[in-house]
Amino acid sequence: MCGRYASARDKHQLLEEFQVEQDADPEKELGADYNVAPTKNVYAVLSRVPKDAERAVRQLRVVKWGLVPAWAKDPSVGSRMINARAETLAEKPSYRQAFAKRRCLLPADGYYEWMPVEGDKKKKQPYFIHPSDGGVLAMAGLYEFWKDPNRADDDPLKWLVTCTVITTDAEDELGRIHDRMPMMIERERWGEWLDPKVTDTEQAQRLLVPAQPGRLTAHPVGTDVNNVRNNGPGLVEPLPEEGESALF
Repeated sequence: MCGRYASARDKHQLLEEFQVEQDADPEKELGADYNVAPTKNVYAVLSRVPKDAERAVRQLRVVKWGLVPAWAKDPSVGSRMINARAETLAEKPSYRQAFAKRRCLLPADGYYEWMPVEGDKKKKQPYFIHPSDGGVLAMAGLYEFWKDPNRADDDPLKWLVTCTVITTDAEDELGRIHDRMPMMIERERWGEWLDPKVTDTEQAQRLLVPAQPGRLTAHPVGTDVNNVRNNGPGLVEPLPEEGESALF
């Protein structure tokens, strides 16, 4: 699964990196976050057709991590829907419609996973897993709109926009840390993945290609990341060489 990640690039960088045409939340700017946890607000890149427009426009939007289906009675279900398995997207009622119509990219610098320490079942070593070239990790995601029936139509909080991270089997080396990983969308597939005209789930499924071996790398980090209240660039720094050694 993916339950924690780092996203330190500022809005201006993301607007340029993803060739965004519209800042959908110009008054909202998230600070660098090295310990993004479920239910936090995150950036999502998506494409939507504005009212009275003829084509989709690529947007950067602030959404909440933890998908709430449109039919949900209570938004609290989002805390249990932070990940969606790539293998069953077209089957699960919670994700089926979003997979066909509301796909997004969730920018990250990398993500964290925990590996059991040999000889001590109660202890786990955290690792930071990130693109080996230092570039952005564009995680495949889905987004959804949920309408609060208890709020007035003109209430700015009437609509809640949420997201989930799509996961897949981890490649052999990363699989030693954890058997699942976020699905990465390579740059050449961004446009098609985001295209709302692509509503055939079989076509969308073909865009979900696991990262090539060596595309991502990992190094052990300190246990400060275990506490969601901790933050800062120090969380992604490799442990000193005399500590745990990197796998790769």
